[in-house]
Amino acid sequence: MQVALVSVGDELLVGDTVNTNAAWLGERLADRGATVERVVVLPDRIADIARVVNELRADYDAVIVTGGLGPTHDDLTMEAVAAAVGVPVEEHPDAAAWIADHDDYSHADLVDGTTHLPKGSRLLENEVGVAPGCVVENIYVLPGVPAEMKAMFESVAEEFSGEKRHSVSVAVDEPESALIDRFAELQEHFDVTVGSYPGDHVRVKLESTDEAELDRATAWLRERVTEVENE
Repeated sequence: MQVALVSVGDELLVGDTVNTNAAWLGERLADRGATVERVVVLPDRIADIARVVNELRADYDAVIVTGGLGPTHDDLTMEAVAAAVGVPVEEHPDAAAWIADHDDYSHADLVDGTTHLPKGSRLLENEVGVAPGCVVENIYVLPGVPAEMKAMFESVAEEFSGEKRHSVSVAVDEPESALIDRFAELQEHFDVTVGSYPGDHVRVKLESTDEAELDRATAWLRERVTEVENE
């Protein structure tokens, strides 16, 4: 299953907020065997969100949009997603009923539009906040507040699946440029993907859907590189 992530918020683009949601979702989706193919960060503008979501929903099995839900002036995601699929936003009966069933909230407490979702969408209840999420076609709309986003994603996590990929990281005490030939040889011999990430040392990450193949490739690599001690 191939997934695209869309993070909405001006605060992400200017660096006021770190986009931890995308990192967390990438890890959870990988755990379930789904593959994140794109991560896009967009401003709080309906036209931009609608255009990009419309493009991505045609290219990927699912699109997860986070951020821009709630009662403030810049919470425009629901309207934008509705525009992307060509439907209006309207009072959602399940959202209204859910709010009514919660002792902490009433319609009188809410800003107009809180329970408005794209027509025909499926409600996603917000167990740790107020603003509901939804699913419309293959688009999942989640809050931007991390605790709310995580809880809501877990309620639909079973809908994301794929072939589980296993991974191993090896810390190498050699320059990345010196490893290129060995990486090429490794991939000639084994059905694995190789990623290298420089820093204080080079972290080499091997991945495969075949755990036994991954073990063989890891052993082969470790015999041919200088590993960082105490890693």
